[in-house]
Amino acid sequence: MCTEPDAAVTRVFELLGKRWTGLLIAALMGGPGHFTELKRAVPGISERMLSDRLSELVAEGLVSRHVQEGPPLRVSYRLTRAGEELRPALTALSSWAEANLDGAAGRCPEEFHAPPARKPPAEPDA
Repeated sequence: MCTEPDAAVTRVFELLGKRWTGLLIAALMGGPGHFTELKRAVPGISERMLSDRLSELVAEGLVSRHVQEGPPLRVSYRLTRAGEELRPALTALSSWAEANLDGAAGRCPEEFHAPPARKPPAEPDA
């Protein structure tokens, strides 16, 4: 017997089911990125679509936008805590896809397990 998906499932797929959205979130799992880095990380996305998707993710509270005063002025994007909480779901989906979808194997879902190690800031000389 088919049942109607609940509101939460419907809302998740309305947001994450949009083309490029999941790939952008996956790209940001590795850490913050600038617009041009994200464009390179998601082959085929246009600048307009990248801008639109980033704006949507910022509005939804999954991504934060940080402006670094210049010159040159630079904008970076990073996952918020809510965005980071998608890591287990994306890891599970990636593992499922590798096991069940033709052509999905090849990229290890390990990239979603933990953010890359960050170097601590250098201590100033006393």
